[in-house]
Amino acid sequence: MAAAEDSKQRLHLVFGGELKSLGTVEFKDLSGLDVVGIYPDYASALTAWRAKAQQSVDNAAMRYFIVHMHRLLDPDGV
Repeated sequence: MAAAEDSKQRLHLVFGGELKSLGTVEFKDLSGLDVVGIYPDYASALTAWRAKAQQSVDNAAMRYFIVHMHRLLDPDGV
């Protein structure tokens, strides 16, 4: 049974965009959001997030996020 639990998909979305203000999580332009991709596990999503965050280091208002999609798709699950 443990092997079945370990093989469950844990999808993660990596996306980002320029914020209106550094104190909020409100995007300046929704049409300009950068959807990096959907990843099968947190480790690969974190790798993608780090790469995109590093590319945008010169723009303080640019932020990238990791969304745990598996928690949204199955809120009662693990």
